[in-house]
Amino acid sequence: MAPINEHSSNNVDGQSSTQPADERTWRPNTSPWLGDGPRPAACRVIIDNDFAGDPDDLFQLVHHLLSESVDIRLIVCSHLRHGDFIGGSDTTAANGRARIERMFGLMGLRDYDGLLVTGSELPLADATTAQRGEACEAIVREAMRDDTDLPLYYVAGGGVTDLMSAWLVEPRIAQRMTVVWIGGQEYPGLAEPPLGRPVREYNAEIDPVAARMLLAGCDLPLWQVPRNAYRQCLVSTAELAANVLPCGELGRYLCGEVDNIRFHGERYWTKPTGAYCLGDSPLVSLTALLTPWDTAPASHGWVAIKRPTLDADDRPGPIEPVSEADAQAGRGIHVITQVDNRLLFGDLFAKLRLFDAWRSGQ
Repeated sequence: MAPINEHSSNNVDGQSSTQPADERTWRPNTSPWLGDGPRPAACRVIIDNDFAGDPDDLFQLVHHLLSESVDIRLIVCSHLRHGDFIGGSDTTAANGRARIERMFGLMGLRDYDGLLVTGSELPLADATTAQRGEACEAIVREAMRDDTDLPLYYVAGGGVTDLMSAWLVEPRIAQRMTVVWIGGQEYPGLAEPPLGRPVREYNAEIDPVAARMLLAGCDLPLWQVPRNAYRQCLVSTAELAANVLPCGELGRYLCGEVDNIRFHGERYWTKPTGAYCLGDSPLVSLTALLTPWDTAPASHGWVAIKRPTLDADDRPGPIEPVSEADAQAGRGIHVITQVDNRLLFGDLFAKLRLFDAWRSGQ
């Protein structure tokens, strides 16, 4: 199958040769493409992702930035696993930040100082010692604010080193936020592992100590999107070509980053198939796309279970149901079983079109 973006740079390090257009600019947490006037947000969001890796995190970040219903307080650029097959350097957190800043230029996004922070370049060494740094401090500071009643969500699409470091430094953040995490293996009785794939799940392996703490060793309220659920978030390359590619420099950049993975199978062990997984996207539907009456997604499927026991390969044991009250209080967790892709990707495509029309002055 041909590339989605025929003009993609196909740079295997995730860099595009495109330059930002000299068009309208905007600031975070504004939506000028929707018309004049402020729009109150329904919740605060801290975004944490490994932006030097798979480009699904770029789609998630763009989608959140274009969502007027959230107040984005921090964007944490977190590390990949050392020696990762997509980006294996020792500075993947910093590399991810640089990648995001280039993308912000393409979007015309300005005045984001203080919003973007670099996370730890190292995983947790043990379950008692935090990786302190600007990200850890910023997370605690935002969580412990007492000047707002807006609920706070911590959405993570990679490892959770900085989140669990913040919890070690200040455990009271567990009473002041809800975590949404993309990661972890399938639960017995709910789904089977994918055929021919490693037993251990990619995001959990970025920082195994932190992942085990989040799942089984803390009291942070958690909505988990395990591997079987996030693998449902498929878009076809035809959908990307029809709905994302026409959306200016940003659309060409996003499609080019997908092509970089699809067409470099010698490096990434991929094939140029007709679909791609945007597995981090449920971070958006579980925060920005709730209905006015609900505190949980109206069209996703989930179960509330006791925090799991994990074996030596981090496989969870048999599930035990818990009450909603226990799950909401962090004594159990919510596990997503089904994702509403129609809502999720229909919203993404619509927002990209609205944003591009505004940027190009249409």
